[in-house]
Amino acid sequence: MTKYGSFPGARPRRLRTTPAMRRMVAETRLHPADLILPAFVREGISDPVEIGAMPGVFQHTRDSLKKAAVEAMEAGVAGIMLFGVPEESKKDAVGTAGTDPDGILQVALRDVRAEVGDDLIVMSDLCLDETTDHGHCGVLDDQGRVDNDATLERYAEMAQVQADAGAHVVGPSGMMDGQIGVIRDALDQVGHEDVSILAYTAKYSSAFYGPFREAVGSSLKGDRKTYQQDPANIRESLRELALDLEEGADMVMVKPAGPYLDILARISDAVDVPVAAYQISGEYAMIEAAAERGWIDRDRAIMESLTGIRRAGANMILTYWATEVARQL
Repeated sequence: MTKYGSFPGARPRRLRTTPAMRRMVAETRLHPADLILPAFVREGISDPVEIGAMPGVFQHTRDSLKKAAVEAMEAGVAGIMLFGVPEESKKDAVGTAGTDPDGILQVALRDVRAEVGDDLIVMSDLCLDETTDHGHCGVLDDQGRVDNDATLERYAEMAQVQADAGAHVVGPSGMMDGQIGVIRDALDQVGHEDVSILAYTAKYSSAFYGPFREAVGSSLKGDRKTYQQDPANIRESLRELALDLEEGADMVMVKPAGPYLDILARISDAVDVPVAAYQISGEYAMIEAAAERGWIDRDRAIMESLTGIRRAGANMILTYWATEVARQL
């Protein structure tokens, strides 16, 4: 019998021989339009304040935030997600600053929208944790528990003022039952049918949020385990997903991203709406800290982590490296 070739006949390494070959056959690609920049704006400061646990990330002034938004837009980033940090004296039990048209987040939304128009998608965090003196994502009852339905009333007001201020997209992140339906109704009632909802569908109670608490000046007492999801659960995420879609979510999110790639893949396979993933503060901080010590190659680790999130099914990735990576791409 004639023998053709040599053993082994199948040699996958042929498709890895050069950078050009690897680029040609790559199954997953990152693009600047896949990226969304989370950004913090803090009331009462005259210069940006670097966040200690997140080197290279700042609490912005109104002016520096506008500059960051323009830089993201020019780099080709798809959107910017804004978080407002009010002065401590303006925090109260019900998060009044979150529904004040002159609250820091609403002012920042107007600033950024005036600066970038429709060339950058302007998103707003819709949650009470930055504006409450107890740091929880909702209104507390007389026993100190988060009152789901009272919180929904506050979310409805927040949605309306954020949309009035210019948000293209609102991102309800509090994990209250029924929040998407209530927010959709609230937006539609005041003529904001075109404002989209990015549902934080699977938001887990994670240890990786630590640096974020510094970023938003959190006043949290206790934890959020009664409303954020248990890291042990998968089916619970799929139930949350079905409810969010039924209530009118335009896009859905998994948060955190890296430790929950299995959840991201399951959700991505199950839906026909865009799927986002949030590479959160702890994920950022770990790579930056390890790179600063010379333990890993920073740039390669950043790209590998983002590629993994994209490969798992994310159409959009919220990452603090958005502008930097977009420029490299």
